[in-house]
Amino acid sequence: MAKEYPASPKAQQLQESKKQRLTYILVVSALCIAFYVLGAWQNTTLPKPIGNSGITRVGCDPTTASTTQSSGSVPSFGPGSGEVLDFDAHHRLTINNTDGDGELQQFPACPLNFSEYTPCEDRKRGRRFDRAMLVYRERHCPGKDEQVRCLIPAPPGYRTPFKWPHSRDYAYFNNIPHKELSIEKAVQNWIQVEGDKFKFPGGGTMFPRGADAYIDDIDKLISLSDGKIRTAVDTGCGVASWGAYLLKRNIIAMSFAPRDTHEAQVQFALERGVPAIIGVMGKHRLPYPSRAFDMAHCSRCLIPWYEHDGLYLAEVDRILRPGGYWILSGPPINWKTHHVGWERTKDDLKQEQDNIEDIARSLCWNKVVEKRDLSIWQKPKNHLECANIKKTYKTPHICKSDNPDAAWYRQMEACVTPLPEVSNQGEVAGGAVEKWPERAFLVPPRIRRGMIPGLDAKKFDEDKKLWEKRVAYYKRIIPIAENRYRNVMDMNANMGGFAASLVKYPVWVMNVVPVNSDRDTLGAIYERGFIGTYQDWCEAFSTYPRTYDLLHADNLFSIYQDRCDITDILLEMDRILRPEGTAIIRDTVDVLTKVQAITKRMRWESRIMDHEDGPFNPEKVLMAVKTYWTAKTEEEH
Repeated sequence: MAKEYPASPKAQQLQESKKQRLTYILVVSALCIAFYVLGAWQNTTLPKPIGNSGITRVGCDPTTASTTQSSGSVPSFGPGSGEVLDFDAHHRLTINNTDGDGELQQFPACPLNFSEYTPCEDRKRGRRFDRAMLVYRERHCPGKDEQVRCLIPAPPGYRTPFKWPHSRDYAYFNNIPHKELSIEKAVQNWIQVEGDKFKFPGGGTMFPRGADAYIDDIDKLISLSDGKIRTAVDTGCGVASWGAYLLKRNIIAMSFAPRDTHEAQVQFALERGVPAIIGVMGKHRLPYPSRAFDMAHCSRCLIPWYEHDGLYLAEVDRILRPGGYWILSGPPINWKTHHVGWERTKDDLKQEQDNIEDIARSLCWNKVVEKRDLSIWQKPKNHLECANIKKTYKTPHICKSDNPDAAWYRQMEACVTPLPEVSNQGEVAGGAVEKWPERAFLVPPRIRRGMIPGLDAKKFDEDKKLWEKRVAYYKRIIPIAENRYRNVMDMNANMGGFAASLVKYPVWVMNVVPVNSDRDTLGAIYERGFIGTYQDWCEAFSTYPRTYDLLHADNLFSIYQDRCDITDILLEMDRILRPEGTAIIRDTVDVLTKVQAITKRMRWESRIMDHEDGPFNPEKVLMAVKTYWTAKTEEEH
């Protein structure tokens, strides 16, 4: 057996030294972790909003001489202890001030005649363009020499709109001071004036008994209540009563109409809390992806479906999902009954209907039913049988375009948009979607099939969890769950995760996919059962002023800061945001510091908050409120 020798003194000293060093490292590490946790806890404890209203009415800068303001308190993002919030940015950047040297100047208020200014649908500018095919009513944005840099005023007496669902039926007259439609469409019950309010009885040109009864008639022909139909588009929508009454059936409609002689019809729709956008079927594609809508609708929308080789029906075909429906009421449907009232001959109306029937067959559609004033066609699930039909109908031909989703300033084509290939007659081209509401939370077919580069099922699930976490964070700061907001816009929607996390609340979301994005996700957003549009934020959005309650911009300014002046994007946000509306802007702290400096010139109150993961994340969140102010009345001038 080997003999053991005691360790030498030198070895013992070395061992003791190692123990001391290890102890020192453990103590220092423990202290670092403790201070990190303490600091994170102190900085991520979120303030509770004051009172039940969350963000209360805010006053204007008292030095502003050109506006009338209402009394109120400063929006509170801070604790209820009455302490003064520090709204100053502590990161200093050099700001390019294009309006002068020295101190940043407040943006002036525009004149009152700008209160309904729509930059890209300005009727005076539109007169320069061709009237054929309604080109003059399409988007024509101002050049640099025509842009205005002033704040669009609310009309005198403006009030916060009624809360949903009361807003579906009522709006304040002072918010949209136009009586024209109440006189012009009095017999059709579009809109009525009752004292200081408008009332929307739900009538329409082809549904004098009301939109609700009209939708019931459709439901007897195709099911609107089983969750298979979720997204719809209403072409030539009036005040969007069809879309308004579809909402209680869990169907969301993208309603559009031009800015024309029917003054402010889209503005009325949005004031009611109903999705709508300014738009027209002219020469360019509608700003939606292919295979987007489960249902399309035209109720005496005055679109010449039979003209231009079926161009407009071919565009409806492009944006309809496989198996989707097209509903037509009004001329020429049921012409035998209505020809006298329409002041047209039987032969003329019969010929128009025959032409529409031929175009529908040439698109491979199947006529489902015609009953009284309603006629319904269905797009096929796939194009396996379409090749045989095209042997008979040579026009319109099959489109040769390589990207059917390209829709921003892209001209329409009188051709049949090819559907993705299938292996059997029963398969839905591009993949079937689940019924609503399950489809909102399941992987969309475009992502599941790898049709969007860089996205897969795993990233979709990660995004879904991310936005659940972020919306939970927002709820601790602003009153999302308290019916404070109705019209919401996600200015950079990505996969639609923000909208999906808001499904449980009484809001709807306009999901915007910038045309400058790295990937086109709008088709996947529609597959989830949400609506949205393409947009270049270097231009104005196709809506009226004061039409959204909440704007959400996730890394939008990082995308655009080198493309155009972000001041113009912020002024556009101010134009479309309602007084006392909220903006949530996520970006790096350097970008947000610049953004906050500009918002101070726009009479917004704001605060930069930490990221939901804590203060050490370089991304921050700017919470801002647009203050309440209006244009002066004539007596105040």
